[in-house]
Amino acid sequence: MTTATLLLVEDDPALSELLEYRFSNEGYRVRATADGDEALVLAAEEVPDLVILDWMIEGTSGIEVCRRLRRDKATAHVPIIMLTAREAEDDRIRGLETGADDYVTKPFSPRELLARVAAVLRRIRPALAGETIEVGDIKLDPVAHKVLRRGQNLQMGPTEYRLLKFFMESPGRVFSRNQLLDGVWGTGSDIELRTVDVHIRRLRKALELPNAPDPIRTVRSAGYAFEAV
Repeated sequence: MTTATLLLVEDDPALSELLEYRFSNEGYRVRATADGDEALVLAAEEVPDLVILDWMIEGTSGIEVCRRLRRDKATAHVPIIMLTAREAEDDRIRGLETGADDYVTKPFSPRELLARVAAVLRRIRPALAGETIEVGDIKLDPVAHKVLRRGQNLQMGPTEYRLLKFFMESPGRVFSRNQLLDGVWGTGSDIELRTVDVHIRRLRKALELPNAPDPIRTVRSAGYAFEAV
């Protein structure tokens, strides 16, 4: 069962209720709204793992919500699946070019949407789908909650584990300390920035093996990146 958080933005009450029920039964945590402006507020309060976004909604339109989510550094990486009755090729292209990761036209099968959400999460954040992540010589099993390097089981604290998982879901990407705070400790956390450096040092220590290079790269004036070595 997944523990991913979905933001569902749909103004058809019956469809919204149905989707919330189906996704909740699959283990997803669902936050729902019919209003584009409220959707932006909810996304700012708590960054979701994926957004299901209707095009024609109350307040700010779905396409504009998509555009703003992509412009905000806190939500720029969040996958978005657009729902719409607009079937024209130009509309589909516009949605994808605005930043949607997938595009589902109405009417649709809730079962198909469940499969599409699972597929996007597997592709973009495999740990949310319960799949083992492998980067270089390091493997992270989110189900067994284990980390292996060159076949050896590594011991680390819960914060270092979350930090490693966050890094491994986006190998090669440079994260600022603020982005790491939001992604690992949660948006609005009152943890000090220097705490990130402390846990980076602890994670490096936990990943140490004889003759094994450090997979965490410090990027001066920018932050940190995790790379295959």
